[in-house]
Amino acid sequence: MEIGMPELSIILVIVLLIFGPGRILKVSRELGAGIRQFKQGLEGPSESNQPEKNSDLSVNQGEEKDDSAG
Repeated sequence: MEIGMPELSIILVIVLLIFGPGRILKVSRELGAGIRQFKQGLEGPSESNQPEKNSDLSVNQGEEKDDSAG
């Protein structure tokens, strides 16, 4: 028993109705990110995998408290 194009299209329509387009896009983005991370893991460590030093500064700026607000 083989699955042809008519069967695949019916399955895709049912999945779309159940999950909705937003959920399907989210899952596909997460799947793509996972595949990219897997490929990067196979290649080994590189400079692009290293966190940037400037990113620490931007995180700390948002956490500063305003002492004059009292």
